Amino acid sequence: MNVLIAFQQCFNEQPTRLGRAPGRVNLLGEHVDYNDGLVLPAAIDRAVNLAAAPNADQIITLHALDLQQQASFSLDALEKKIDLNGDPLPEWALYPAGVAWALQEARLPINGMRVAFSSDVPIGAGLSSSAAVEVGFGMLWQSMSAWKIPALQMAQLCQRAENAYVGVSCGLMDQFASACGVEGHALLFDTRSLKWEPAPLPEGTAIVIADSGVRRSLTHSGYNERRASCEEAVRLLQQYLPNIRALRDVQTTEFAAYAPYLPEVTRKRAEHIVKEIHRVESAVSALRRNDRQAFGALMYACHNSLRNLYEVSTPELDTLVSIARKLPGAIGARLTGAGFGGCTVNLVEAEHADEFMQGLQENYAREVGRQAQAYLCKASQGAQAVILSSG
Repeated sequence: MNVLIAFQQCFNEQPTRLGRAPGRVNLLGEHVDYNDGLVLPAAIDRAVNLAAAPNADQIITLHALDLQQQASFSLDALEKKIDLNGDPLPEWALYPAGVAWALQEARLPINGMRVAFSSDVPIGAGLSSSAAVEVGFGMLWQSMSAWKIPALQMAQLCQRAENAYVGVSCGLMDQFASACGVEGHALLFDTRSLKWEPAPLPEGTAIVIADSGVRRSLTHSGYNERRASCEEAVRLLQQYLPNIRALRDVQTTEFAAYAPYLPEVTRKRAEHIVKEIHRVESAVSALRRNDRQAFGALMYACHNSLRNLYEVSTPELDTLVSIARKLPGAIGARLTGAGFGGCTVNLVEAEHADEFMQGLQENYAREVGRQAQAYLCKASQGAQAVILSSG
């Protein structure tokens, strides 16, 4: 249902604000964010849509259309994470409550509001549905307030909400892409300096996200093991390269020289990171010269590295990439996100996108015996809020 109509039905009045915040997909630069590396996400045209009106008091009333649930809480009791009845907030409400908490902590004054919201960002598919919710609510509060902050700062406050309030240890990339997206472009984001710049995607291309139907398993322990391996690699390489702070600082030639001194598993994990950061740099160069084939080759190389060196792929993800390579219009494909299940991202020629998706789904069902959802996307603008009236 349209959120504007839903708001009217829920609250018996017209909203004064409409907000939108996109999900994101990471095109290249996987598992490098906790190694101070470079990532290349894009905001997508699947988003959280919100309709809202301000309250004169400190009460927030939320209507989550997709869940058909409501929750109300006070801005004066955010620390307690409880609703107006004193019961624990439902998990979905922690995300907007966390943004309110982070904004208040940053001494940015906010008031109560009534909000109806809905999302077409698939939950659990690795497209950052939670970050889109956070950024959408942050933009709504900004539109109702006298203050204005840069989009990157909004992303940082939303990340803080997820880390410190919700309790999920995410990096900044998801909120950054949702807040700062540029239509038709990927975003080169330096996770160390926080500098970023848009990089144009080739004209006539589309992004297809394919969901393997396998939900992530062992992600938490597997993620922590790989993070520990990267930290161990830095400690061991510091014997030879004393000035490095993270694997970001290791050149590929240096790694080739000192890799034999690392334990096998540590070496494999570090090799993926060092080369993946270099792949992102090469990929942006390919985009600047409109070399789609070079970009696609780097996506395939990334997948091979995630499968063989970082060992976070699954047979289902490998099958999706293998099928994609043989389909008309395919430019590049790889698993996206943490791995251990989830989705692949495919860059395809737009004129073949429908044929590509059909072929991918039919071949996957035949080879794996399960259905793959496919989503046709394009790189979109970042979050925004529109004032309908001055209420």
